[in-house]
Amino acid sequence: MLITPDDHIDIERRGSAGIIRLNRPRALNSLTIGMVRAISSALDAFEHDMEIATVVILGEGERGFCAGGDIRALYESGRAGTPDAEIFWREEFALTYRIGRYPKPYIAFMDGITMGGGVGISAHGRHRLVTERTRLAMPETAIGYFPDVGASWFLPCMPGETGSWIGLTGLEINADDALYTGFADIKVESVRLPEILARLAELPLSSGSGSCDVLLREYAVEPLLGPVRENHALIDRTFSFDKVEEILGALAKEDSSFADDTVRALSSRSPKSLKVTLKLLREGARSQSLAECLGRELNACRQVIKEPDFYEGVRAAVIDKDRNPRWSPDLIEEVTDELIAPFFRQAEVELLF
Repeated sequence: MLITPDDHIDIERRGSAGIIRLNRPRALNSLTIGMVRAISSALDAFEHDMEIATVVILGEGERGFCAGGDIRALYESGRAGTPDAEIFWREEFALTYRIGRYPKPYIAFMDGITMGGGVGISAHGRHRLVTERTRLAMPETAIGYFPDVGASWFLPCMPGETGSWIGLTGLEINADDALYTGFADIKVESVRLPEILARLAELPLSSGSGSCDVLLREYAVEPLLGPVRENHALIDRTFSFDKVEEILGALAKEDSSFADDTVRALSSRSPKSLKVTLKLLREGARSQSLAECLGRELNACRQVIKEPDFYEGVRAAVIDKDRNPRWSPDLIEEVTDELIAPFFRQAEVELLF
C-alpha cells in the first residue's frame, strides 16, 4: 500500500516492512521541511503499527540517497529574516534524535551521494548499508557552515582523529572508509538492494535487530583499504591539535600527496567555520549524549545565520556557482576566540527533546 503525505516522500507498507522513499531525485533528494515532517509522521505510524517489524529508508534515483538539507531555502530564510531556517533545524535535529532512539530496526540504504542532512537520517540508525556507489561527506565548512545533525557526537567517536579530518576538510569518503570510520555497518553491491528490500519485507513480525543483522550479513562484501584508513597514522598525528593553525603546521611537515590534498581542502574552507567546527568536535568529545550535542549545534545554527560567511559560501556554491567564496576573515590567524564565542552559548536541550 502506497501513501504520499508529501510531494517528495513516498510511504509504503510492504509485507512486514515500512518503507520511506525520498523522492526528489533532481535535487539529489535534499531535505525540505515538508520531507522532514513526512519522515517523522511515517516513523510515528510505523512505530505503533503492529504489522510493521522494520523500517527502511532509501532514496529514489541512481545518483544519491540524500545530499543534505535544502541550503537554498535556509539562505533565503536568513536573507528575509523569517523563522523558517530555525524551524527547519529544530525539526531536523529532533528527527535525528528520534532516529537514534527508534525502537524498531531502522535500515538506511546509503547508496550514492550521502551528505550533511542525509547523514543525519541514516548514520544514527541501527543498520547502515553502503555500496560501491556511496560518496559520503560532511562538506559544511565549504559553505561557511559546520557539520551538524549530531556530527559533533559521532565524529569524535571515530578511530583516532579521522572524524576531525572528515569534519574539517569536508572531503568525500567511499564505502570502505565509511565502514572503517563507523558511518556504516555493511557494504553490499548496489544491484542487490532490491533483493535485500524484498527479503526484509518477508521477515516475521517478531523480528528484531538480530534477525536483520543475520539477513544483511548474507549480502556483505569484504571492504577494501580506503584512503582514510590507509592514511590514518598521518591523520592522527596531524589532527590531534586543538588549534587549526597547529593542524596546518603539522600537515606542512608531511611529505605526501594525501597531506597536500588535505591542506588544499582546508585552505579553501571558511576559516571561521574551521575554528567553530574544531571547537564543536572537541566539546562533543567531552559530551554525555547526542541530545547535548544537538542542543549545542542548534545554538551554533542560530549564530551562523547571522554570519556573512554562510551567505557568501552558499552564493559561491549554489547561487552563482563560481566556486570562489570570499571569506571574512580570510586568514585563519585572524579568527579570534572572541569571533567564535557567539556560536557557543549554553545549549537549550530541553527545547528540543
